[in-house]
Amino acid sequence: MKKFFSVGEAAKAVHTTSETLRHYDRIGLVKPSKKDEWTNYRYYTEQDIVRLNTVRALQAMDLPLQEIKKVLEYDDLEKIIDFLVQAEKKADEKIAALQYSKSKIELAKADYERKLQARQTFQGTVLKDMPERVILLSDTLEAPTLDNLWNYLSHFYEKVTPALKDQFFFEDLAGIYSEEGLSRLFAVCIRYVEIDGLRVLPKGKYLCAGCTEENREQTLRELIRMARTQYGVEPAFTVQLVVLSGILQWNYEVQVYVGR
Repeated sequence: MKKFFSVGEAAKAVHTTSETLRHYDRIGLVKPSKKDEWTNYRYYTEQDIVRLNTVRALQAMDLPLQEIKKVLEYDDLEKIIDFLVQAEKKADEKIAALQYSKSKIELAKADYERKLQARQTFQGTVLKDMPERVILLSDTLEAPTLDNLWNYLSHFYEKVTPALKDQFFFEDLAGIYSEEGLSRLFAVCIRYVEIDGLRVLPKGKYLCAGCTEENREQTLRELIRMARTQYGVEPAFTVQLVVLSGILQWNYEVQVYVGR
């Protein structure tokens, strides 16, 4: 005697929902072998369950239901093999795309881990010994924005003439350099040759304090005051490094040079 399964039992057997099986029935993909004409209840056989499992497996290959319907009607082994060859090709393409996405995620994760390790969180003001740094100033950019930080270093590579591009390499770091009332964004040079726009930040001691955009000017004024009163220095320039606090958020570390 043939065994019958209710729609709920069949759905449970193939790990899907009753509504999905009703949809398969409506589009003619998998029709139940028996339907009660009085109650309209659907009943599935073991052969129907096999067909449902086949549909679920083909769906896992990202195949549209209408294409699955055609495949289930194939009675030619060569057609089935051709179909599986194409399905395998699509799977390989999907794997390659996922591997590429994973590599981009890994690079971004490593970059943010480096930023986290390099960032020093502190309260108040500290005195830091900094090495000499060479920076390249932007001709036009005065303050960081979402637009110019998104692809920050490309702006500076475009500033360099094509013949010299291979001789420049920049650290993944953004900042504002201010001197005599003029402020410009800058990139820190790891490799460079002499061109217009370069500045040398001298080796030595810098008063440093963390701040937000809202209190950046106040923090800068306070550090300049300390440089004058405590160190007897009139700062010729100031540096405000951009410190990432999220993917689309940042704070600053203000640095004021007070000498060697």
